[in-house]
Amino acid sequence: MIRIANTGDVVAIARIYNHYVENTAVTFEVNPVSEEEMASRVAECQGSRLPWLVAEDPNGVVGYCYATKWKGRAAYQYSVEASVYVAPSSLGRGWGTRLYKQLLVELRRRDLHAVICGITLPNEASVALHEKLGMVKVAHFKEVGRKFDQWIDVGYWQCLLTD
Repeated sequence: MIRIANTGDVVAIARIYNHYVENTAVTFEVNPVSEEEMASRVAECQGSRLPWLVAEDPNGVVGYCYATKWKGRAAYQYSVEASVYVAPSSLGRGWGTRLYKQLLVELRRRDLHAVICGITLPNEASVALHEKLGMVKVAHFKEVGRKFDQWIDVGYWQCLLTD
């Protein structure tokens, strides 16, 4: 089941995210995020009338995705940045695809126009997921992040919701 996140989901969301913070370069955060900080992020997103979704199976929350403002200036108001995270134990089961598909539905309902997604490179699985959903690569920034004593590239994929 995929649904709108609520405050009861914050513990699971933080646990999933912190796995990626501590063990991967998928996110450029280097310190785990507290449950309070994660609750604030969910509230800020939802307060901006943007969706934060969770995927749930009988054992609880297995993944989440959300959209945030792309930039703060007014002319960007129809563009968002989207992210998806799936619990390591639930990877390869289609949750990322289902979450993103539902997120795109929610974004269309809000009359948004462009969705932009940043991907730490290399990351074949994430690239495949985004391209499967119709996103195309629009940028590649070399060595813009540093984590685990390595320089890291970031690519950006985009889709237009009016296509």
